[in-house]
Amino acid sequence: MSLPLDGIKIIAIEQYGAGPFATQHLADLGAEVIKVENAATGGDVGRVVGPHFVEEGDSLFYQSFNRNKQSVALDLKSDEGMAGLRKLVKDADVLFNNLRGDLPAKLGLDFAAMKATNPAIVCAHLSAYGRTGTRASWPGYDYLMQAEAGFLSVTGEPDGPPARFGLSIVDMMTGTTAALAMVSAVLGAHRSGQGRDIDVSLFDVALHNLTYVATWYLNEGDVVGRSPRSGHPSLVPSQLYRTSDGWLFIMCNKEKFWGVLADQIGKPEWKTDPRYVDYAARLKNRDTLTQELDGVLSHATTAQWLERLRGHVPVAPVNDVAQALDNPFVAEQDLVVDTDHAKLGKIKLLASPIRCPGEVLPQNAAPGLGADTDRLLPEQTE
Repeated sequence: MSLPLDGIKIIAIEQYGAGPFATQHLADLGAEVIKVENAATGGDVGRVVGPHFVEEGDSLFYQSFNRNKQSVALDLKSDEGMAGLRKLVKDADVLFNNLRGDLPAKLGLDFAAMKATNPAIVCAHLSAYGRTGTRASWPGYDYLMQAEAGFLSVTGEPDGPPARFGLSIVDMMTGTTAALAMVSAVLGAHRSGQGRDIDVSLFDVALHNLTYVATWYLNEGDVVGRSPRSGHPSLVPSQLYRTSDGWLFIMCNKEKFWGVLADQIGKPEWKTDPRYVDYAARLKNRDTLTQELDGVLSHATTAQWLERLRGHVPVAPVNDVAQALDNPFVAEQDLVVDTDHAKLGKIKLLASPIRCPGEVLPQNAAPGLGADTDRLLPEQTE
């Protein structure tokens, strides 16, 4: 057996979050990912993103997105640098970038410019707003997409200000979408022998992730807003509830779980109570049910309720980041891995969420700037 992407070669002109996150998915699965960085500008800007630094030109932020990769130093604005890039592209499967939308064509990184070098090359582009349209030259970032695509309007309490996700979720979603796009396009190129351009953008992915909320508006004019306690817009109970020492998130997103919950909390009569008998009734009486569930759940601690409900009703505690990572289930599932680092010895990173039974995924620290130039492009350093 071998890893799924053994033999796939990706040349990545990438920096910061979304782009490196995309190719790290593929590197974890066995692809050879070669980062192209400009030494004169310090390479991937993620190398200097704080607050935690390993050494000059290396940060824990950078390590989070770039394991299992190699790095070559090239100035793509020079003839020599472009010659080096074309040498790499000649036997590669993908040339990937996450530049501003108008730059790939200007720099000669699209299929039209690269097909003479490799007719089967997939030129994959991740940008803020795409390579076409009035915003192709606009810079853009995750939080802007969350704001414009409506995410902030459905996040937070109804009487509070709009709120963004606590994480750069659009970056991660776009990176994952780009990984899917690259694998899909490579499958097509291997079948046909013909490469292509393929695009994803932060804005497109953010809008696409409105999913059912968008469908409700487009077909029924229903504009979803913020629900109390991070509640689902139509399914009840599916929100936060108070315990004696904190919070529980309970999600009875199937009718059967409402009956199980009622039994487990000692309120079997609620199963037939006209106020709570089905989804529609519970939605109509959400506020009353919230008060009654708070009243019952406040008689025991979060831990006590978890002991009683887990495995019977979909339920979770509200953890902070430390509690989430120190969760025994995380250790049981090997979701944190040790990675060898030349400076630190060992650093801990999150494991790939993709499992390959029978195989151990590689765990190599992110490369130093230009660490592989001598080996891959010796003529660049002669």
